[in-house]
Amino acid sequence: MSAVISTEGLGMPVEVGAIDGQLKKLWEADEASTNASLMNFLVYTEDPSRLQRNSETIQELTREHACRAVLIAMDREASEAKVEAWITAHCHLAHGKKSICSEQISFLLHGKSLGRLRNTVFAHLNSDLPLVFWWQGELSDLFEERLYRLLNRLIFDSSTWSDPKTGFCRLIEAREDTKGQMVTQDLSWTRSYFYRLAVARLFDDPMAQKSFPDIETVRVKAQSEHRTGALLMAAWVIRRSGWKVQSRQGNHWKLQSKEGKEITLELIWDEEGAPIAELLIAAPDCSVRISREAGNRHLCQSICANDHCVDFSGPADSDQPEGLVASQLSRGGKNSLFLQVLPQFMELLESGN
Repeated sequence: MSAVISTEGLGMPVEVGAIDGQLKKLWEADEASTNASLMNFLVYTEDPSRLQRNSETIQELTREHACRAVLIAMDREASEAKVEAWITAHCHLAHGKKSICSEQISFLLHGKSLGRLRNTVFAHLNSDLPLVFWWQGELSDLFEERLYRLLNRLIFDSSTWSDPKTGFCRLIEAREDTKGQMVTQDLSWTRSYFYRLAVARLFDDPMAQKSFPDIETVRVKAQSEHRTGALLMAAWVIRRSGWKVQSRQGNHWKLQSKEGKEITLELIWDEEGAPIAELLIAAPDCSVRISREAGNRHLCQSICANDHCVDFSGPADSDQPEGLVASQLSRGGKNSLFLQVLPQFMELLESGN
């Protein structure tokens, strides 16, 4: 039996065949508003209870990112195949005067028909705009060729996957199939953005640069559910340093530098800390540490080399997926560094199973 799903805030119920006509009437009735769209932004979930929350997320995102938003919730446990739809607009004042509005179409798809996701929903996209697709939760069998070939940008969160190895293998296959045209953005990777900026800044210090060949330890502390984010950040350190993975025992990996020096990578789970709580890179006479307490919006950054100690403070990434998505939309880009790190990440992931 399907769960009761709240549709509050989704707007006016409409028949699927009448969506375009009702949207036109919506804009004609409000001459004080301007319809603005820079992209199609599609949010997909197989948890129908998220539909209302996703509408609230769109209301916030459209303050900075005008779009045609399409929300899709798939109730795959329903016995009867049907489609429900709603339309609304999210409006925000421009310079205190005229409203800039983004339209939203919401769909609740009942049943297991695979073709309706493409045929019903994608018929209501603005064909002149790029398609950004936020897939929430596990990649199901609906993530298939006829779907992902339509996407310009795919946003996902690997921390929610029960089988990350299978999920990433499917993504790699999809990128190869699309010849790299689909940009992939993992929110688990986004969570380490300011950590990576901090490492680059701290290693600008001459003392840190001097100690780099003598690094012996890399430690990442994180919540266990953010294992993929911790491994992605560790993989980035390995990639940037030119090290190689040698072996693994528990949550410890043995790495080797270009010069043949052994380095230990350690993962520590801290359920009371921030999603990613610490990155420590240490040599005998120098340590670089970036850390964050749970709920703190800033990173603590420090470098200590002998008697030379310097502390900094800098911004931290959002804990919430909505904030991370907003960051990704603002930065854009091809996310090429993420792709460069994937081989090292997959090696850590596979050796950890």
